[in-house]
Amino acid sequence: MNNIEVRQQINQYLDVLSSERLQLVADFLAYLADKESEDATQELLDIPGFIESFERGKKDIAEGRVKSWRTIRNS
Repeated sequence: MNNIEVRQQINQYLDVLSSERLQLVADFLAYLADKESEDATQELLDIPGFIESFERGKKDIAEGRVKSWRTIRNS
């Protein structure tokens, strides 16, 4: 089943739920979205050297050591 079909099926179920059950669904979806975000963050943190590289990048930006993306794209 593809994403469109799944979304259509979910919408059919949502149409028949009470307000209380809709709130429960909303809370559960918020939990799942948060979990997905946490998993993605952990995936980045598991990359060796990622934190150090990220901090260097933030420092470079703060100190103006950046290049225009147009310059890089046109290289």
